Amino acid sequence: MDRLLRYFLGQFIRRGSITFTTASGMKFTCGDRSGPPIAARFTTARAERQILLNPELHLGEAYMDGSFVMEQGSIADALAIFMGQPDMVPRWARVQWWLRYLGRRARQLNLRSRSRDNVAHHYDLDRRLYSLFLDADKQYSCAYFTSPDMTLDDAQLAKKRHLAAKLLLKRGDRVLDIGSGWGGLGLYLADMTGADVTGVTLSTEQLQISNARAAEQHLERAARFLLRDYRDIPGPFDRIVSVGMFEHVGVAFYETFFRRCAELLSDDGVMVLHTIGRSTGPDVTSPWITRYIFPGGYIPALSEIMPAIEKAGLLVCDMEILRLHYAETLKAWRERFMARREEAVRLYDERFARMWEFYLAASEMSFRQQNMMNVQLQLTKRQGVVPITRDYIVREETRLRARERKTRPRLQLAGE
Repeated sequence: MDRLLRYFLGQFIRRGSITFTTASGMKFTCGDRSGPPIAARFTTARAERQILLNPELHLGEAYMDGSFVMEQGSIADALAIFMGQPDMVPRWARVQWWLRYLGRRARQLNLRSRSRDNVAHHYDLDRRLYSLFLDADKQYSCAYFTSPDMTLDDAQLAKKRHLAAKLLLKRGDRVLDIGSGWGGLGLYLADMTGADVTGVTLSTEQLQISNARAAEQHLERAARFLLRDYRDIPGPFDRIVSVGMFEHVGVAFYETFFRRCAELLSDDGVMVLHTIGRSTGPDVTSPWITRYIFPGGYIPALSEIMPAIEKAGLLVCDMEILRLHYAETLKAWRERFMARREEAVRLYDERFARMWEFYLAASEMSFRQQNMMNVQLQLTKRQGVVPITRDYIVREETRLRARERKTRPRLQLAGE
């Protein structure tokens, strides 16, 4: 087993420097010795066998179970090396990749009941967990870093401001927020622009917090949140925004999603979609992520999104690629989580804390090493709805920033 492990890991790891110690005590180093050296140890032969058989699933499981232990450096350092190799998938695991690719539509068949179960798996966890690492407004999506020294809270506020500017909102506009999270974006739009916001979520935890926050901020008449599937909400709406939800739609439902948005959007309406995207074409979701973090989830390639938009009769008026913004967001989340890791252990257990640490580190490195990005798409139903240059975005952001300074700080709910 030691020789097999050394051979296959040596074939895969060509960059960086990582020393492995096997369960039997053998040591070997892989890579070109560039970068800081790190070291990891296998504590069981079973973990070695499983990682050789299915590395994309079993590496994360071995770390969770304590059978893959970091002795020098962190799991983030190890994942930076693993995910920074010339071949994103080890050669010996390519057959498994093809099998997952052929079966991905079945695994992403997100019918209404299945969508609710998938959302509950991740978003209905103890609300205190998310308070360990998110900003005060509980923005669980890519922040917008307009300068390298921005705090996470300021970058998340900049994201909301940027989206609001692209929506070209007027007082009284009817806004649908698909996948409204803990309500932060909807409340911002209602408060800063005077829009009438309806947010929909499938998470009971998020719903309770969102409506409680609306009441606390005296915005319950301007912002309401419903436990509803986007396919079942009646329209029309002047504006539609969706942030961090499209990754849960599933590739088989892209046409359904955009056709429903087109039906809900008024003739002069504007929609902004903010989603993670792939720069390298269609792919599959990590089996570890599917099993433990986001069942039914998938990050789309632009080549998969655009045909569905075209078939729905929507026009792309603006597209912005956010490079490395999510890497910085995830780094901030990971550092915050690690600073309060013992609280996560008390909420759940050590295995859960290692799982969450692996999730945040793997997600960050997918943006740093594997060309993931975020994309913001501005859509309309006809030409002439939005200005023909982008100057209006900066002007509106300036106006919103001035208004933010005049508003009093919002109170946070207990436990947030």
